[in-house]
Amino acid sequence: MADTQPVQNPPAEQPTEEGGDAKGPSKSELKKRAKEAEKAKKAAEKAARQAELEAQKAAAEVDFATEYYGKLPLNKSQTRPRRPRVQIASLTPDMDGTQVFLRARVQTSRAQGSKMVFFNLRQRIDSIQALLTVSPEKVSKQMAKWAAGLAMESIVLVEGTVKKTPEPIKSATVGDVEIHISQIHLESGLETILPFSVEDATRPDTEIETTEDVQFKRVLLDTRLNNRIVDLRTTTNQAVFKLQHAIGGLFREYLEGKSFTEIHSPKLQGAATESGASVFKVSYFKGNAFLAQSPQLAKQMAIAADFERVYEIGPVFRAEDSNTHRHMTEFIGLDLEMAIDEHYHEVLELLDGLFLHMFRSLKQTFAKEIETVRRQFPADEFKWREGPEGTLKLSFAEAVDMLVEDGVPREDLDDINTENEKRLGRLVRAKYDTDYFIVDKFPMALRPFYTMPDPSDPTLSNSYDFFMRGEEILSGAQRVHDPALLAEQMRAKGVDPATMGPYLDAFKLGCPPHGGGGIGLERVLMLFLKLNNIRRASLFPRDPKRLEP
Repeated sequence: MADTQPVQNPPAEQPTEEGGDAKGPSKSELKKRAKEAEKAKKAAEKAARQAELEAQKAAAEVDFATEYYGKLPLNKSQTRPRRPRVQIASLTPDMDGTQVFLRARVQTSRAQGSKMVFFNLRQRIDSIQALLTVSPEKVSKQMAKWAAGLAMESIVLVEGTVKKTPEPIKSATVGDVEIHISQIHLESGLETILPFSVEDATRPDTEIETTEDVQFKRVLLDTRLNNRIVDLRTTTNQAVFKLQHAIGGLFREYLEGKSFTEIHSPKLQGAATESGASVFKVSYFKGNAFLAQSPQLAKQMAIAADFERVYEIGPVFRAEDSNTHRHMTEFIGLDLEMAIDEHYHEVLELLDGLFLHMFRSLKQTFAKEIETVRRQFPADEFKWREGPEGTLKLSFAEAVDMLVEDGVPREDLDDINTENEKRLGRLVRAKYDTDYFIVDKFPMALRPFYTMPDPSDPTLSNSYDFFMRGEEILSGAQRVHDPALLAEQMRAKGVDPATMGPYLDAFKLGCPPHGGGGIGLERVLMLFLKLNNIRRASLFPRDPKRLEP
């Protein structure tokens, strides 16, 4: 019997969702899928953008300029790379594009937005504008923010590029270039609050008084002197004390050229040189000593010792309770003494030559410093006479006559006081067009015991004063070199010769005729620049009310 195969039925057709035949996705399905794809695409794009922003933010938070700014470690002389540094004053437009490295103080700073900081950098009497700008891979925002926070008067080391300026920068002394900063490091910061800004301390009174739309701070003299370190940083004071240094140097230079020898006399003395009322008494072991009013005795004793021509630059002490614009209890004396051949006018003429040398040299060599001072203290230029007529020389009697003609009662002119000195200065300036003059032949009653009397009129003396702008800046004379006459004049002035034995003994051993003078350094400086107060011409002034700093 043959096998038979079962008959298989064909598979049934699957119905579609709608009961129709299976022919692929419907239109609605395709739309749905397209919407989902578009949504996914937008989400991916948004995520990509977010990722990019996050990456950019992360990159921005990475400070790539950390080596280009910040506070330096304390300098303990760890290294010495001998890196050349420049002075602000040396920067010129010819150096456009030159890389430079310098140390300076931050006088002022001003942030402009978050990407730019302007600085006024200062070195002594010179200043320059510097600019720090955010730049990719060079200057970061963090660097700009840190630099903008630097305190005024911080000491910084700056590296940058010199760039010409399109127009002069009036706020800087070097105004035709500026520095574009690439690196800035803090070398020394502030740990206290500034009592005033150096910018305020440099501003002239005329600017404060005439500027109506801006209210400036006026820094008074007492405030300055109580905070002298900050005050001395002003460009004005830097120039003032450069000029003070110059006067001392010119004094030395002139006298060295005239065969003078510099000496150094003691400032502790066993007796007063002029009057006990104006000397400082100090304890000296089991006795007392006096601070020297001048090197007068030592100068004369050096002449008796055959030094012939001597000078000294040193402190002078005066215990005078004078709270005026021109007096201090300690100042620097420029003193000289010289043997004379025939006449004391040899000394007067040498001193005149010395002053003319100073005036000419200051004007020719230190014009920049003088102009710096003038910006804060405007004044008429100091005048002196040149040419054949030479320096104006008046006798004391002639000076008195000028004052009497101007209305001063003669009975008030036994001595010419400070007010009448100034009046005489104004009269001389008006009549002779000079701020510098000499008055000779003072009354003997007005001079110290060691002054030589006039040979023909014992009421007068061979003595002289030099004046600048109507104020005395030098007092001098021929000295008494005869011991008998010297002792006689001591007694006449109330000085016991026994208290000055070593001084008198010098003349008993034989001494040539001689004369000299003493100059107040600070007074010359004050009057040449017309600073109006001698304390401005003294580094740390001493007066009856001030012993600090």
